[in-house]
Amino acid sequence: MKFKLTSIATAIMLSPAVVAADMEDIERLTVEGKYLSVNQSNSIKSPTPIIDVPQSLSIITAEEITARGITSVGQIIDYTPGVNTSQGEGHRDSVVFRGVRSAADFYLDGNRDDVQYYRALYNVEQVEILRGPNALLFGRGGTGGILNRVSKKAKTGEKFVNYNVSANTFGAYNLQLDTNVDTGDKSALRINAMYESLDNHRDFFYGDRYGFNPTARFEVSDDTIVDVSYEYIDHERFIDRGVPTANGEPVEAFENIVFGDPDSNYQTLGADVFRANVEHTFSDNLKGNFNAFYGDYDKVYSNFYAAAYNADTEVVTLDGYVDSTQRENLILSSNLVGEFATGSIEHTVIFGGEVINTKSNQDRFNPVFDSTDGDREAFNISRPLSFRGLTGTNADGETVTATFTDINDDTHVDLDVYSFYVQDEIALSENFDLVLGARFDSFDIEVFNVVAAETRNRKDEEVSPRAGLVYKPQENISIYASYSESFLPRSGEQYANINGDADALDPDTFTNQEIGIKWDFNDSMSFTAAIFENEQTSLDNDPNDIESFIEVDSDVSGFELQLQGYITDKWYITANYSNLDGEDASGVELRELPENTMSVWTTYDVNDVFGFGIGATYQDESKVSTSASSPVLPSYTRVDASAYYTLSDKMRLQLNVENLTDTLYFPNAHSTHQVTVGAPINARLSLIGSF
Repeated sequence: MKFKLTSIATAIMLSPAVVAADMEDIERLTVEGKYLSVNQSNSIKSPTPIIDVPQSLSIITAEEITARGITSVGQIIDYTPGVNTSQGEGHRDSVVFRGVRSAADFYLDGNRDDVQYYRALYNVEQVEILRGPNALLFGRGGTGGILNRVSKKAKTGEKFVNYNVSANTFGAYNLQLDTNVDTGDKSALRINAMYESLDNHRDFFYGDRYGFNPTARFEVSDDTIVDVSYEYIDHERFIDRGVPTANGEPVEAFENIVFGDPDSNYQTLGADVFRANVEHTFSDNLKGNFNAFYGDYDKVYSNFYAAAYNADTEVVTLDGYVDSTQRENLILSSNLVGEFATGSIEHTVIFGGEVINTKSNQDRFNPVFDSTDGDREAFNISRPLSFRGLTGTNADGETVTATFTDINDDTHVDLDVYSFYVQDEIALSENFDLVLGARFDSFDIEVFNVVAAETRNRKDEEVSPRAGLVYKPQENISIYASYSESFLPRSGEQYANINGDADALDPDTFTNQEIGIKWDFNDSMSFTAAIFENEQTSLDNDPNDIESFIEVDSDVSGFELQLQGYITDKWYITANYSNLDGEDASGVELRELPENTMSVWTTYDVNDVFGFGIGATYQDESKVSTSASSPVLPSYTRVDASAYYTLSDKMRLQLNVENLTDTLYFPNAHSTHQVTVGAPINARLSLIGSF
């Protein structure tokens, strides 16, 4: 069933008014984590209380990440409404924001972080997930939502050393250090560092990750703060593309078989990231934020995977490629936030701009098997497969060897983006706020196709509007309605190419309509609900007229519910539910779009030294691909648990258990024969403390 906004908007608009009629006025209390200030995050870009933001937004803090034993972005997504994970070909974070798959809508302190990799969480203060198109604040992309990591900054006047040492039952272990040194009355230095040795339930899995992130803060004056940061990233990991499907579902008998080359399935990433931020208070009513970001990335991704499977002969066909990316991102951005009044009407105006230059070289080579002179070869299924180190025995008993010598593509990209935006948060009265804004983007891309020896250019200039209305029957209740638009150029999220007709086609456009409620029961419990509809419009060539184009549409509609906070001083709960329905222009259900997802996590402090937690996440079945005959990912419920014991006022022992009931499940996929196998029961023991 599709949930259209017009069919149930009236019920949502009326319900808070009924509740408010029976409640006494509640004074607003400032709750830690409920407000986003400009120097912490650019995801809102104004010091606006979350309750006044006409958009769905979820935040998880560093304290919650540690307490729940979270080590990846995917684990956060599991307990967030309206979003779910995709496989990402086993080498990158990939999120489905309200039915829109994304590999590039990731941000670090509001700066675009679009290289494909698994992001570490050792140096984040909080992770913010905004849902719905976000082009006004972030530009192109952000079509279904964005994920922003807020980094830890140096703190003046404080001195501390925090550590976290953990190991799990697979054999993986993690070391983290967070130390802050007060270097004077007006400056401080903070160093976050991590090392992680990777292991899991799958054969051949290996890897390690290093991260080193010193930051410094200088309070130049009472009105000016400067933050500078450098991060060194060094990641290596085994790539696992999962198992094939048969009879419409993943083959459970293959849960322990890796369909790849143990020596040639890997990813390496080296990166240097520099950030500088200046925050200046011009007056009580005018503040500015100026940011510079530079990232230099070098990534190699090599893999084989199951491209076909014959259940009658028990033969799998492997395909593969090796892909490299060298990218430099330079981002300069600034915004001014001013507060003023015109008569009795108050305004909070954000005016900002952004300049981005991206240079990106990427290439891909396919394998060539000497037995076929093609990029595919068939092997009998066994554990392990008879294929390692680019050589093995095929299904016919022949010795075969593969080499990555067939060039698939090689492109050199030079991208310039210029943007400016303005948004006005207008307090029409004590009860009504109006949000109006627009962003202009100039997206100018040049792609040199080495293989074809040709250069193509495309320039798009787009205006992305946003409008929202917030009604507050009480200070602790808001009812909002919003409309926003976003776009994505035809060069895609990774600017791979504009070959064929892509350089003649306008960008894809996305519109979002949303109605929601935010209700802070008190200083420790909140409830949010939202109903939304996202529509995508694309131009494609008309098959009946090569000189014409046709419009292709798809849409996703649904609703989300979220409850979080403290029931008592000792009992905390967060509960989420989302219902999604989406289809393409042909009426076919969208891939990886479970109709129902829900999660709950609750903790209870038995006393001052001991506490425990338990949670569960449920995901409905969903399609693996967009074809009408697509196999499905079966529905599943995973149960997780935790417990902690305080050894002293500076040391805590913590146990986190994932998949407590040892359920076999398949959380996501990349294509028909590449389905992820969820991890069985595993436990992580952590020693967390400070000195």
